Amino acid sequence: MDELLSRQTPHSLEAEQSVLGSMLIDARCIPDVLTVLRSGDFYLEANRDIYETILTMFNYAQAIDPVTVLDQMRSGGQASEGTPRYLVELMNITPTAVNVMEYAKIVADKAQLRAVGEASGEITELVYSGGGSADEVLEMAEKKIFGLRQDRTTGGLEPVSRVLLQAYAKINEAAKRDASIPGISTGLADLDSAIMGLNDSDLIFVASRPGMGKTSIALNVALHAAKSSGKAVAIFSLEMSREQLGMRLLSGESHVDSKLLQTGRLSREDWDKLARAAATISRTNILIDDNPSLTVSDMNAQCRRVKDLGLVVIDYLQLMTSAGFDRSAHNQNRTQIVSEISRFLKIMAKELNVPVVCLSQLNRASADRANKRPVLSDLRESGSIEQDADIVLGLYREGYYEPETENPNAAECIILKNRHGEVGTVDLVWVPEFTSYRSVDRRHYEP
Repeated sequence: MDELLSRQTPHSLEAEQSVLGSMLIDARCIPDVLTVLRSGDFYLEANRDIYETILTMFNYAQAIDPVTVLDQMRSGGQASEGTPRYLVELMNITPTAVNVMEYAKIVADKAQLRAVGEASGEITELVYSGGGSADEVLEMAEKKIFGLRQDRTTGGLEPVSRVLLQAYAKINEAAKRDASIPGISTGLADLDSAIMGLNDSDLIFVASRPGMGKTSIALNVALHAAKSSGKAVAIFSLEMSREQLGMRLLSGESHVDSKLLQTGRLSREDWDKLARAAATISRTNILIDDNPSLTVSDMNAQCRRVKDLGLVVIDYLQLMTSAGFDRSAHNQNRTQIVSEISRFLKIMAKELNVPVVCLSQLNRASADRANKRPVLSDLRESGSIEQDADIVLGLYREGYYEPETENPNAAECIILKNRHGEVGTVDLVWVPEFTSYRSVDRRHYEP
């Protein structure tokens, strides 16, 4: 009992007061502090109120000092009789603002410890309440700990003032980068222009009939993203083995016919090309898992452990299983299961804050129409896919249906849904010998 009574909630009032005193002494430190702390990190309610007031004033570019802060707090009904004296005290106990970031780190650390304690309490309560299976409890625990590691809350409302700061930082980052697109490049310039690249927390579906080249374009994008961004790219293949994917990556990068790779009948020049391609690919941080029974939870758990993750690629949706359903039950509504998986994928994209590219099959309806170009309703077992997706791309090749057509390698990437812009069609070129897609060479296709 004595041990329980002696426990104290982690906090440091001295550090909280020193942070606020520094902000009042020298407003130039405020932008740095805002990158580290949020109002909920302050243990004392009075300190939270002062911090939120300073944050609001900063967003409105108002002068910040004890007098203006007090006036703002009075206007907002947050000031008490002791507030003027407390603001003066904050400045008196803080001799200089030089060490403000050290104070801020202490406040953030104590807040993190409180969050860990709260999360462990919730996990313990769930364990003893019998509210779920071991897998479900473990998944919830991983989500909570991952959220803490990423310095993000696992839920809750956030003031628009802080949201605006985050948006401003993102705009500023894009301006410094001087890039034509905000997201990671797909390697297909016309597609990048249409969808603004692959953006953080986006769920992108690439859909087509079997054999149209879904896996090929996904590998093209994955390899280019890994090379251009320098970040890790996780590929989950539920259909093809690691070795098969490796062969495709080598063929596309080396420009050696994939059929020759399968037979091993290679010239010395081909071997040289393969060696250079293998060296290039090996320098990237591409990670591949070919377990055919992966769930979204499995993928999410693995991705949380990957440092500097930039992109997730999943091949493909209809082969996935859902941890929320009994795997032995064969009579489950498949549309319901796929819909749940789709929702989980969107949640995963937001939690990891990276783009997630998921391949999907189209149903037979498209093959039975005179115009076989895909439409949104062709998504197989679509359910909530249309609403969960930020971008839906459909692949179409006339040569797939009519081999004798004038240009059998002409391809179309049809943008069926696009939260970042308009829908439309992007012309591509299918290169069958390398099982890859390329952008159209405008120098030869346009005057």
